[in-house]
Amino acid sequence: MTTIRVLLADDQALLRSAFRVLVDSEPDMEVVGEASDGAEAVRLAKLERADVVLMDIRMPGTDGLAATRMISADPSLAHVRVVILTTFEVDDYVVQSLRAGASGFLGKGSEPDELLSAIRVAAGGEALLSPAATKGLIARFLAQGGADDGRDPVRAERLDALTVREREVLVQVAGGLSNDEIAERLEVSPLTVKTHVNRAMAKLGARDRAQLVVIAYESGLVRPRVE
Repeated sequence: MTTIRVLLADDQALLRSAFRVLVDSEPDMEVVGEASDGAEAVRLAKLERADVVLMDIRMPGTDGLAATRMISADPSLAHVRVVILTTFEVDDYVVQSLRAGASGFLGKGSEPDELLSAIRVAAGGEALLSPAATKGLIARFLAQGGADDGRDPVRAERLDALTVREREVLVQVAGGLSNDEIAERLEVSPLTVKTHVNRAMAKLGARDRAQLVVIAYESGLVRPRVE
């Protein structure tokens, strides 16, 4: 069994201690380091070969957002997945985090099982959004931070590399559907869906499914729906 190496980045020692006890209690996880600011998180992510970083946004010095950008921009840390921890999920930081390269986000008030699940999902490259977040919420935030017409020409041009089926799958991914759900909807096998998702990520330079969601909205392939 592969052990997921987890790095905790939060300026509150008490929270780090609580997270450590929770994570270390799982047979398939271990905490490999703790950081009290973003710069230290980036350094330890590389030093300790972390798989997943639980990253607080508001930290002194280099904050979690800047640290996430640094991790995403470093080729040697391409395997590292960042899950942003936030006090308020209804916050512009959510979208900034996804754009910075985070694999998703989770409210600090989430249940322990949700946190552990998020770590496993992120480590598997299947990260998307926290259980409490709806795709409509993400769509609204992406619309607020995007181009005037909600379409990024550069992103849109990159979609030309996708096949028709890959585009169809991307639309479903942006809707928050799992591979099994997409397979049922498109009447193909889950393995086929996984292949299309992986090819789309490779062609679009996306780290994981969370980044595919951002690209789908920013390119204009999927239009935000404000309810």
